[in-house]
Amino acid sequence: MRILSGIQPSGALHIGNYFGMMKPAIELQERGEAYYFIANYHSMTSLFDPEERRKNSLDVALDFLACGLDPEKSVFWKQSDVPEVTELTWLLSTLTPMGLLERCHSYKDKMAKLSGGDKEKVNHGLFAYPVLMAADILAFDSTLVPVGKDQKQHLEVARDIANKFNNQYGETFVIPEPEIRESVATVPGTDGQKMSKSYGNTVEIFGEEKKLRKKIMKIVMDSRPPEEPKPDAEKNNAVQLLKLVAPEDVAKDWEDRLRAGGTGYGDLKKALFEHYWAYFEEPRNKRAELEQNLDYVNQVLKSGAEKAREVARQALDRAKKASGLD
Repeated sequence: MRILSGIQPSGALHIGNYFGMMKPAIELQERGEAYYFIANYHSMTSLFDPEERRKNSLDVALDFLACGLDPEKSVFWKQSDVPEVTELTWLLSTLTPMGLLERCHSYKDKMAKLSGGDKEKVNHGLFAYPVLMAADILAFDSTLVPVGKDQKQHLEVARDIANKFNNQYGETFVIPEPEIRESVATVPGTDGQKMSKSYGNTVEIFGEEKKLRKKIMKIVMDSRPPEEPKPDAEKNNAVQLLKLVAPEDVAKDWEDRLRAGGTGYGDLKKALFEHYWAYFEEPRNKRAELEQNLDYVNQVLKSGAEKAREVARQALDRAKKASGLD
């Protein structure tokens, strides 16, 4: 089994990134060949500050390694260091129907949000994002791709494109399968929406203790008084987050206390912060060590890119030969 996943360097990584993508990816290192990349090409559709992209890319490397990515068990690289993927993107683009991309939920949502429907304000990268994502996947003969619910459609697009290429030019690409963990597919943000940098509702994995405590204490709650029973306690934003970072019995106890009534939201948020802070204590220490050894981090990425290029080159060569370019 060959596993592939990528993460954008579009800002500080948060616990939605961790539980939705990073933790599953780290666990999958034990199940097969793991290929993980920093999607800095993808970040170009929405981030236009080059220095910020450089910083974010390094931060993603530090964060991922600190959280448990093992270079001995995984291939880890920056997307821009494997040019075979962008060359493959063009080959795939020639067989990708416009209608397929126009039906993608993320494109339609972003177009509505960014421009109110004015296509002149939406760049081609946002529209063609799924084709580059397909190339990311197909270039490494990936068999399993862990994705969140919001990316499931893009994986289906990748499968469609691979099948179109195989039908047109003969069997060339492996058809990937998704892995979606429903229990953590959507992590709530501080406002109750899906946790996302674009919503400004994130709780970062790493950062200053005082700032992060303040974020958690500002998690949006309803207006019911403490003494009122909460029969829907399992839907509470803080309870949902607590289930991710606290032992199961602890989270259940808080949920039961809310359901019975007599428990204040402030006490719940304080408990959430303490468990969250303790959960990431070991990664925080590891990250501090890595910050003092950036040569090692850069060497991991360089070595990973070399290994990734060897694999991607084989897939690209097959596609070029099949389509008559070689």
